[in-house]
Amino acid sequence: MESAADPSLLPSIIFTTAAQLVDCVDKKLLVLLRDGRKLIGILRSFDQYANLVLQDTIERIIVEQMYSDIERGVYIVRGENVVLVGEIDPEKEDRVQLKEVSLDEIYAAQQNEIDNHKRQELTKNSKLIDIGFFIDSQQEDMY
Repeated sequence: MESAADPSLLPSIIFTTAAQLVDCVDKKLLVLLRDGRKLIGILRSFDQYANLVLQDTIERIIVEQMYSDIERGVYIVRGENVVLVGEIDPEKEDRVQLKEVSLDEIYAAQQNEIDNHKRQELTKNSKLIDIGFFIDSQQEDMY
């Protein structure tokens, strides 16, 4: 009888640890943060907690089919805030189907998107209240 702890039985298991970032050092990465921000930079260092040091970092703001970049330089990201890390393929990077606009335009579009979302939430909540539901209005991270 074979033991479940036998290492030869576990070749298909993928271990998801910070050590997997070794292959990403000195490569351009996209890092998605818990608050929704998107950072693009070159991974220079990391530790066992997936804290990241990115160089030549930009923060990319995307609204609908538009984007704008804010230069951030060297950026340290605490590992607990990382949702997703992915390598950017340099050959496919220029094929992005988004239009680059100024920061003022992207901020205006972002504010418009937020306002539309708030209006939709208010409409939905008022309909739910009309049929007898209670709406918890606290919008916390709950983490």
